[in-house]
Amino acid sequence: MKSDIEIAQGAKLRLIGDVASELGIPSEHIIPYGHYKSKISLEEINEERVSKSNLILVTAITPTKAGIGKTTMSVALVQGLKHIGKNAIVALREPSLGPCFGMKGGACGGGYSQVVPMEDINLHFTGDFHAITSANNMIAALLDNYQYYNRSSGKALKQITWKRVLDVNDRSLRYIVSGLNGSSNGIPQEAGFDITAASEIMAIFCLSRNLDDLRKRIDNILLGYTADNKPFTVADLGIGGAITVLLKDALNPNLVQTLEGGAAFVHGGPFANIAHGCNSVIATKMAMTFSDYTITEAGFAADLGAEKFLNIKCRHAGIAPKATVLVATSQALKMHGGVPVEEIKNPNMKGLQTGLKNLERHLENMQNFGQSVIVAFNQYSFDTKEEMDYVEKWCNDRGAEFALNNGFAEGGKGAVALAHKVVEVVEKKPSKPLNHTYDLNDSIPDKLRKIVTKIYRGKDISLSKKAETSLKKINELGLSDLPVCIAKTQYSFSDDASNYGVASDFTLNIENLIINRGAGFIVAVAGEIMRMPGLPKVPQALQIDIVNGKVTGLA
Repeated sequence: MKSDIEIAQGAKLRLIGDVASELGIPSEHIIPYGHYKSKISLEEINEERVSKSNLILVTAITPTKAGIGKTTMSVALVQGLKHIGKNAIVALREPSLGPCFGMKGGACGGGYSQVVPMEDINLHFTGDFHAITSANNMIAALLDNYQYYNRSSGKALKQITWKRVLDVNDRSLRYIVSGLNGSSNGIPQEAGFDITAASEIMAIFCLSRNLDDLRKRIDNILLGYTADNKPFTVADLGIGGAITVLLKDALNPNLVQTLEGGAAFVHGGPFANIAHGCNSVIATKMAMTFSDYTITEAGFAADLGAEKFLNIKCRHAGIAPKATVLVATSQALKMHGGVPVEEIKNPNMKGLQTGLKNLERHLENMQNFGQSVIVAFNQYSFDTKEEMDYVEKWCNDRGAEFALNNGFAEGGKGAVALAHKVVEVVEKKPSKPLNHTYDLNDSIPDKLRKIVTKIYRGKDISLSKKAETSLKKINELGLSDLPVCIAKTQYSFSDDASNYGVASDFTLNIENLIINRGAGFIVAVAGEIMRMPGLPKVPQALQIDIVNGKVTGLA
């Protein structure tokens, strides 16, 4: 079988104007970026149509080195729904250059279930990440400038909490000292960088409902504290309008297409381990405006992306999925069952059965939210009928539907069974109203404790002295009613990446609480998670090249 990039480059793409026109979007609301990608005016969102669309969430079991295939599943499902005559659109996050040149090599799906043009989406796309990075760093530059000219006036801030960002994996920038080599170069201070996907601007971008909402959220960003411990915001700095101007074009969602020519909105890209992990509210609602079935995914496993999708994004946007698709593979289940990675392609019923405990916990969590769940099993050639039949019966015994997916190898045709199952669930037993993990009037520690005990199945939380100091400020500012966004490893329910399977009876160590006042949530940094990732020993960048005018090495 051809590689992902070979399949994508061999596809015959439709002109993006034709894709948009098929949706009924008038030409004056199509903002083309070349022949195969465009932005769509925010004016096209119709809340009445949004309320009638069936939103389907795609999430997964805990990821492993073998991969799960959540984005591939999302694209396969939307193609499968179109195969059975349903009006369906997928809404996804934009890839970050960090993982593309680091571990993953791309994030557009795989095989014959991809969004295209793959190279463009994986690389600079329409410039949204650059706009977000520029907006974030413009705030930092203007804040440093304010400090510089007020350093002797008593107006300078006592503490700055705002960091710069960059869309690369660069561990050397986590902690730095800036402003060196004389007073003409600024004020020497400790500083640092996060990756763009973890920035508050990214979260604001993805949670904003429109341009006015974007401006209000930017104005509310907390930048630091004055000499008398008062909060200092972007509004106090007087630059909210300038920063909004940098983001105004990027806020329009991006329209591209699947390999089978169906519409796809790809917009915004927060990570789910160090941020809230969902594509923009605007793109989701745009897709819901034009489809009867909208497929969207939340990053990493259900304890991260899905929890944040349901507790943060759905609360902000006033939406809720009609069903959840929970993705699993035999390889990942066997790894969670203790099978060595070099043996996971071999039949191993005992390892599979042990690994199902991981699936069981995610399934129970989604059902506790009130979701009707379809377990989608990404099938490989080495999977045995005995193993697949066992998983199907196991799911049915626990009140979940089950469907095989061959979308990677067969495109939409390989996801027809899954599509039928999703339609059946939506029509006959749609999900109940959302049962959130915590109430907004709970204290911040209680919100964190409820996620840890109900979702992760740990026993408690512990707050570092730094986190306790931040908690005091949160309470003083009257922000304790905000949702919480836990930043932790994606490889375990705990904060220990090596604790595979079904970690339990642990204490989640909260190292810091970061106020994202503009985005509207509190980030709780757990364990040793870093908001600026590092590169692996052998980064994917070593494989990326351009040969005879064609990009190679993306996956």
